[in-house]
Amino acid sequence: MADTSVTPGHFKVCGREFPTVKWWRLKNLRSAYFLLFFVVLTSATNGYDGSMVNGLLSLPQFKNYMNNPSGSIKGLFSGIMFLGSLLALPITPYIADGLGRRWGICIGSIIMIFAVVLQSASVNFQMFIAARFFLGFGVAIAHGSAPLLITELCHPQHRAIFTTIYNTTWYIGSIIAAWLTYGTNNIGNQWSWRVPSIVQALPSILQITCVWFVPESPRWYISKGQPERALKVLAHVHAEGDSEDEVVQLEYEEIKETIAIEKEAEQTGWLELFKTKGNRHRLLILLSAGLFSQWSGNGLVSYYITGVLDGIGITDPDTQLVINGCLNIWNMIVATTMCFFVDKIGRRPLFLASTAGMMICFIVWTICSERYDATKIEANGSAVVAMIFLYYTCYNSAWSGLLVGYTVEILPFSLRAKGMCYMFAMVDLALFFNTYVNPVALDHIEWKYYIVYCVWLAAELTFVYFFYIETKNTPLEEIAKHFDGDAALIGGAAATEKGRILEHDIHEKGTTTATTEVHEDKV
Repeated sequence: MADTSVTPGHFKVCGREFPTVKWWRLKNLRSAYFLLFFVVLTSATNGYDGSMVNGLLSLPQFKNYMNNPSGSIKGLFSGIMFLGSLLALPITPYIADGLGRRWGICIGSIIMIFAVVLQSASVNFQMFIAARFFLGFGVAIAHGSAPLLITELCHPQHRAIFTTIYNTTWYIGSIIAAWLTYGTNNIGNQWSWRVPSIVQALPSILQITCVWFVPESPRWYISKGQPERALKVLAHVHAEGDSEDEVVQLEYEEIKETIAIEKEAEQTGWLELFKTKGNRHRLLILLSAGLFSQWSGNGLVSYYITGVLDGIGITDPDTQLVINGCLNIWNMIVATTMCFFVDKIGRRPLFLASTAGMMICFIVWTICSERYDATKIEANGSAVVAMIFLYYTCYNSAWSGLLVGYTVEILPFSLRAKGMCYMFAMVDLALFFNTYVNPVALDHIEWKYYIVYCVWLAAELTFVYFFYIETKNTPLEEIAKHFDGDAALIGGAAATEKGRILEHDIHEKGTTTATTEVHEDKV
């Protein structure tokens, strides 16, 4: 396994250590990170939607307009969005790899704006459902490109923090939606739910306007035969325009040679993740991360907090909306704070501690719910609310940010877009099932449904212990060593023996081709 130790105050590139970079002191890096905020908005859009649905289902005006939807219909409100996302996934990598990361974000945003217009103008249940299908379709395309651009553009020292922050901004959107629906609850007509729906278009409008100021991924430029543009981007963002900077040159050579080796090996298809031991290990992590991130009990609160709170006697819409709003603020604080520890503590310890904590909290949550059901004592209901906050503290220690941060970094460039589709497909499948089943289960068996998650979390903890490995303090291209060992396809100074052989073959092939062309010219 590759060495992940780094001297404090340094970062690694190609096995060499360099002094830390203060991004706020460098104009170009500071500007690039500011612009990446508009890329991050993709995740915030997703969070806005989840909280908005929660809020709308608490609004009497919305429920009356939609003829008081039952548990299964409530599930369809959210679930149809994830079905739309699932159907968009097969084309997502072709947009991100073919047209570029920025075009993927832009196309997804355009579709989302169309969906928001349809949703805001809905005159019946069917129209609202159709709009949410297209919303999911657009989110999937943007979501399949945004984290790739972030992880491929960031300075190697800041990559882990920035890619982990990406998914935690889900809560920024969630907070805005939670408090906006709380405010519009005082509007006594249909605008109480149409206003939050209209505001949902704002992040997508900002992305379409600003994403073109963000540099394209240098790795994508190299994959398209434009190495000069890639070097220019790396130099501009990572070294204030100095293309001769040592870190930039090491990065450039490693990226260029690694992508060339991957192309030579022809490891770009959908089935490549099934073919080698290292790729199968990656696939297990991708699928499990997508599943665990949604099947850990968090779906009960993310989309159906009203049903959970109804079950412990908190039925006032204002009170439910305040709890939802405060919970999302707490979630954002915890999730964002933990992003700055992923390279200090490590991915594996965070995943283990987070999952173990969730399991303990959910057991206590279940016991308190049973006690309230049996006694109707208000203190037991209050204890459930406290356990929800503690549970999310544990969840956000790892699963919120590292869902994307960890999965995107373990994939080689040639499989990154397709591999993330596997992960997002599992997320959508889990959400589609959860959002449709959760309200039905809560209606019929109430707190007893929580027992399922208590058992499931124990199984999750076991799986994480045996399959999740550490990747901290490792440059993006070199993470392959953790999974493939000596078979890792890496170029540059960090190349493995197999990588060097393939690199030599590529060079020999190029020399032979050039010699042949010269001979033909002479003839």
